[in-house]
Amino acid sequence: MTDRIVVAEEYAGARADAGLAGILGVSRSAAAALLADGHVTARGKALGKSAKLVAGDTLEVTVPERRDPLEVVEEVVEGLNILLDDDDFVVVDKPVGVAAHPSPGWVGPTVVGGLAAAGYRISTSGAPERAGIVHRLDVGTSGVMVVAKSERAYTALKRAFKERTVDKVYHAVIQGLPDPLTGTIDAPIGRHPGHDWRFAVIEDGRPSVTHYEVLEAFGKASLVEVHLETGRTHQIRVHFSALRHPCAGDLTYGADPRLAATLGLTRQWLHARQLAFDHPVTGERVTVTSQYPQDLSYALEVLESGQA
Repeated sequence: MTDRIVVAEEYAGARADAGLAGILGVSRSAAAALLADGHVTARGKALGKSAKLVAGDTLEVTVPERRDPLEVVEEVVEGLNILLDDDDFVVVDKPVGVAAHPSPGWVGPTVVGGLAAAGYRISTSGAPERAGIVHRLDVGTSGVMVVAKSERAYTALKRAFKERTVDKVYHAVIQGLPDPLTGTIDAPIGRHPGHDWRFAVIEDGRPSVTHYEVLEAFGKASLVEVHLETGRTHQIRVHFSALRHPCAGDLTYGADPRLAATLGLTRQWLHARQLAFDHPVTGERVTVTSQYPQDLSYALEVLESGQA
């Protein structure tokens, strides 16, 4: 199947792999694989992953035939580290470019498949391709994520997320400096009326609440700590974009591609920093923290050095 896509102005000048990832709503690694295999052409020529996109160009994207989209493929996932291993659950450090579970349109690695390859036997509650999954992180977002191993943990953790007793803390680098420095964004989110792969603040969207606090200001960007009251798809990215302070590197939601290049970012600077929840059996509070991965640490060092 071949799709023809006209490059929008917002992706002008973006690297082909990063821009295609935003356009198609897939990971950069998946986009890079399509480019490397010659499945994307522009002006009759195969497009390289480091080529710059040109506004108005028509991309021809051929999606190869693939396996059952819901099949769990057991494969070792590089960077999928175990932060805490309990009899009832496992807490992982999810790297960028990895989905929580298989889904239609996704061709890359998954947390479910990575845990299976590592010998973990997780809860069978729910659909087979989502076994043990009680919450998700975006493919382009790294950080801490809990997966249920037992049926009792699956039930208890699903309830905890639904009842909002889980503390979800994210760190993000956003463009500019928000005013006020500490605040709450309460704005409904739904699918973008003009872009299937994007979300937006819309009047009839689902209630969405984001609390934030600026930790450090760098002039062109700020490091913020975010506490989510709700958990909508792309919530942090959409809310800060609506405030005209998009996550650095997030070309899908209006980030400056020049700043992204300066910071070495090929995805949004967004990291699930900490997760706290009641142990599903003992009731004791469990808190797990994830360190910044290399790409986000590098971008932060550039900002701290004043070179951005």
